[in-house]
Amino acid sequence: METVTQCPVCGNSTFSPFLTCEDYLVSNQKFSIQQCQACSFRLTNPRPDEQSIGAYYKSDQYVSHNDKSSGLVNTAYRLVRDYTLRSKLKLINELNGKPGHILDVGCGTGAFLETCRAGGWQVTGMEPDPEAQAVAADKLKAEIKPSLNSLNESQPFDIISLWHVLEHIHSLNESIQLLRQLLTEKGTLLIAVPNSNSYDAHYFKQYWAAYDVPRHLYHFTPSTIEPLFNKHGFTLVNQRPMVFDAFYIAMLSSRYQTGQTDYIKSIQTGLSSNAEAKRTGNSSSLIYLFKKA
Repeated sequence: METVTQCPVCGNSTFSPFLTCEDYLVSNQKFSIQQCQACSFRLTNPRPDEQSIGAYYKSDQYVSHNDKSSGLVNTAYRLVRDYTLRSKLKLINELNGKPGHILDVGCGTGAFLETCRAGGWQVTGMEPDPEAQAVAADKLKAEIKPSLNSLNESQPFDIISLWHVLEHIHSLNESIQLLRQLLTEKGTLLIAVPNSNSYDAHYFKQYWAAYDVPRHLYHFTPSTIEPLFNKHGFTLVNQRPMVFDAFYIAMLSSRYQTGQTDYIKSIQTGLSSNAEAKRTGNSSSLIYLFKKA
């Protein structure tokens, strides 16, 4: 375990307890989430270090690293994923005007990159998990890089995407700086992360599945992610909701809360979360679009 002593956003060194959550996926250990007293940034602290975190991903139910995990919730995830993959392709085409060169960081088993390549994009993937990396490499018939550092000699990318990945990265500031170097001057950095200020986060509290401790090292909100990227020379140009996340997260959260998935409650909570987000902008998950300042 390691303890973070300085806030990655503002550098402050004093934190307050925010919430204690259980790892329902793998270990059943409890982990503390703390909040910076200066800027309110939330993080899992203490946390497993980079050498030991891999053990907390070893679950057949970790769906982004496994194309075959079973169960109704994961089946629903994959059905929705087919639609969202097409939506993501449409988004990057709008952002770039035409197919270009995309880097998907934390590409998992390569489903998004497969969709992009079919849409005419030149694709590059980065995935640290060896098993998911092997699946993606076989699917794409291409090398999948194991780290951002291994991409240093790559040509700049028109789009760099991190779909629910930033919250997993230990070296947060160093990685954002590397992402800036890998992006073309007019390129777009696309960051999708859960929003711990959403309706469903407040509703489920410590059972909210998107806290996903200890795999999620950070718990972003709109007011904390923007200053983090501003200090690395990025400007937020837009943010968009991920409406399906509210339902999927609610299904997992209800299972964590009661021991079984409450589908009716999950649908109701997802609808309430998305309705509230129309008023506040606080969707269950958000896509942030950054450009170089």
